[in-house]
Amino acid sequence: MNAVATAAVAASDLEQYRRELTGYCYRMLGSAVDAEDAVQETMLRAWRSLDRFEGRSALKSWLYRIATNVCFDSLNGREKRARPMDLGGPQEPILENLAELPEVTWITPLPTPEEAAEQRESLRLAFVAALQHLPPKQRAALILCEVLRWQATEAAELLETSVASVNSALQRARATLATADVGAPAELDADARALLERYVAAFESYDIDRLTELLHEDAIQSMPPYSLWLRGRDDIFTWWFGPGIGCKGSKMLPAQKSANGLPAWGQYKPSPDGGYEPWALQVVEISDGRIAELTFFLDTKTLFPLFGLPERIA
Repeated sequence: MNAVATAAVAASDLEQYRRELTGYCYRMLGSAVDAEDAVQETMLRAWRSLDRFEGRSALKSWLYRIATNVCFDSLNGREKRARPMDLGGPQEPILENLAELPEVTWITPLPTPEEAAEQRESLRLAFVAALQHLPPKQRAALILCEVLRWQATEAAELLETSVASVNSALQRARATLATADVGAPAELDADARALLERYVAAFESYDIDRLTELLHEDAIQSMPPYSLWLRGRDDIFTWWFGPGIGCKGSKMLPAQKSANGLPAWGQYKPSPDGGYEPWALQVVEISDGRIAELTFFLDTKTLFPLFGLPERIA
C-alpha cells in the first residue's frame, strides 16, 4: 500500500475509533478530560505518521498502540488518581472534617451514551479507581484482555512484549483487583428507574422519611475534591440536615448522558440572587432495590459542559 492510498483510507477512518479509544484512555487515566486530550494527541500522532503506516497491522491495532504510548507518557511520574475512599476510612459528619486536598488528583466521571450500559461494570468508578493501583503495563494488559477481549497474542504485540509476560501481568493485575469492591452495579430496569424518580423527588423536597426508605442503611457518600466520605444512612442525613443544609431546596436536572454508565443529575442550589446555581454532578448507584452510593462531583465548571448541563437554571 503506497503512502497516498494509505492516507486516503486511514484519514477517513480514524474518527470511527474515537469513542472506543476514549473509553480505553479513560480507564488508563481515570479522567474524562485527560482521556479526551489523549485521544486527540493519538489522532494527531496518527495523522502525522500516516506516511509510515504500511498496513502491516490493522488500523485499529495501530491506533491502540499509539494511544497506549500516549497514556504511558501521561502517566510517567504522575501520582495515581484516587477516590476519597482510597485515602482512608469514613469520617464523622462534621464541618471540621471537610478538607479539600488540592494535591490529590481525583477520579472524574466519563460521559457515556446509553448504549454503553453493557460496559457499566468496567466503567464503574470503583473499577476505574482500582485500575489506577496497577502499574501502567499491567493496567493496559488487563484492559485490553479482560475488558476489550483482545487475545494475549494481540496484547503482546501491541505492548511489544511476550505472551508469557502478558499472562504474568494479567495474573498480578487480577490479584490486585481481587481485593477491591468492583462488582457490577444493578441493571437500570423499570423498577430501578422508578426508584431513581422517587429519589429525585424526595431529594428536591428534602423529605427525610422518603429518603430513609430509598437509601441502604450502609449507603456511602463522597464529595470530590473533599477527602471526607461518609458511610451509613444516619451519617449521610446528619450531614444533609447539618453542614449540608444549604442543599435543601435544590433542583435536579437529568444529565444528557450517563456517567460511567450510571444515572447522573445536575444539582442546583438556591441562589441568593434568585434562581439556582450549580452545585454538583450527582452520580447514583443502586444495589438490591435501594440506593447504595452517592457521589457528588463538585467541579461543575468542568463537568457540567461535558454532561450537557446549563450553567444555572431559573
